[in-house]
Amino acid sequence: MPSDPSAAGGRAPLPLALLIATTVLAHSAFNGSRLTLSLTALSQGASPLAVGVMMSLFAALPMLLAIVSGRLVDRIGVRRPLIGGSAMLVLFVALPGIVPQFPVLYAAAAGIGTAFMMFHISVQHAVGAGSSEADRKANFGWLALGFSISNFVGPTSSGFMIDHIGHRATFAVLATLALTALVLIAWKRHALADIHAAAKAADTRNALQLLREPELRRVFLVTAMLASAWDLFVFVMPIYGTEIGLSASTIGLILGSFALATVAIRVALPWLSRHVRDWPMITGTFVIAAIAYALFPLVDTVPLLAAISFLLGLGLGSTQPSIMSLLYAKAPPGRAGEAVGVRSVVLNASHTVLPLAFGGVGAALGMAPIFLTMSGALAGGAFMANRRRLAERGP
Repeated sequence: MPSDPSAAGGRAPLPLALLIATTVLAHSAFNGSRLTLSLTALSQGASPLAVGVMMSLFAALPMLLAIVSGRLVDRIGVRRPLIGGSAMLVLFVALPGIVPQFPVLYAAAAGIGTAFMMFHISVQHAVGAGSSEADRKANFGWLALGFSISNFVGPTSSGFMIDHIGHRATFAVLATLALTALVLIAWKRHALADIHAAAKAADTRNALQLLREPELRRVFLVTAMLASAWDLFVFVMPIYGTEIGLSASTIGLILGSFALATVAIRVALPWLSRHVRDWPMITGTFVIAAIAYALFPLVDTVPLLAAISFLLGLGLGSTQPSIMSLLYAKAPPGRAGEAVGVRSVVLNASHTVLPLAFGGVGAALGMAPIFLTMSGALAGGAFMANRRRLAERGP
């Protein structure tokens, strides 16, 4: 696979600015809709378990379709999947604003999750396969910064809009963001070269073969655990905030504090990556996230919740560029999109199970056991990552 897209058959250079801009727009719509859907359901009397079911639907279909989607991107390139995923996102984000009924909220959650899964795999593959080996980690860092910006814009703006213009109008604004992303992609579609791997994998390839690669297996495991911690925070905080009497805008600010921390840490990543190797950074991420989750049930004031959210964001925001760069470096030729799909299956499986399990626990026992269980799991991840760090360092 050519490492430099401009040298591969005369194709145009990677349109990184376009990909980042459309990611900020589409991911803001996706992230904002998750908060808006959960708060809409809670405002209509939904239980934590019902919200957990709804949040799990964001990941259920993506879990089943991610490998197929990754193979599709490997085969036809990124342009059409990006356009299709963006169009689906517009439709399903707008739907609950038009018909804000419980069955529609559930259908919207499944549709939004599937649409953004296709967009996400495509944009990650565009950056990974369209970058030279020397530039790949830095380009993933810029893309991760775009995701961090949208992590801040989506929930923060949605919280304020819900309080001031209502749930239905908020869905309309979020759908407009997704529509803007679609228009940009369609307008600049010729800049999006259909990126393929040069070597074709066998038709009988089995996705399980990727799990037999030790380095890929470690990447899948670490990303599943850290993404579960990230996704659980987005699921739990609206419920916890509602329980302790916080407004939608205040909950959005707390989620925005988390996102702001991911922006800060990703701005610092070029310096950090020169001084801290991958596994020490991953170990530190687990430790910071475990501490933050242990602290959450001890506080109920907004400044402290925002501070702990910021701490959690500093931890969880630091590893994605290194992990994605490693994924592309270790994926077999012609199967990078499929590897991204397998990664999506792994983390969407945990995203599907965790809201259901923790929604039931939250309905029966409250939020504290959820925070502490995740803290314990992350502490176990820190132990595992530290062993890998020591093994890499050697005697």
